[in-house]
Amino acid sequence: MDDPISDKDYRALAGFRRQLRTFLSFSEDAAVAAGITAQQHQALLALRASPDLALPVGELADQLRLRPHSASGLIDRLEKLDLVRRTAGTTDRRSVTVVLTPAGANKIAALALTHRGELRRLRPLLLNILSDL
Repeated sequence: MDDPISDKDYRALAGFRRQLRTFLSFSEDAAVAAGITAQQHQALLALRASPDLALPVGELADQLRLRPHSASGLIDRLEKLDLVRRTAGTTDRRSVTVVLTPAGANKIAALALTHRGELRRLRPLLLNILSDL
């Protein structure tokens, strides 16, 4: 190996992983405080980030790294909370798209604001860690 891992690299990698875990813990706590799970938060975020505030079920499953049947259960729970709705495809009725509802958009907007603030707080720490690699 031409570029061996130094002690400084190990410290940077460990610090980066710690900050990632800290952020994920923050994110999970924020989602629970908003009345949803971390996975539901991720689904709402993926939908909000999509151009039409909607994704086909399969694409949403891919983004969440879920199997389609697991995504279907997640979507069921989000529908019960009125955060998303399913729509049938116009050309192929077997194709189902998941659409963010206004309530879902409000929920993800509040969570995004909180998360952006936390990431801005962490930015200097992360930049320092990454500059050490």
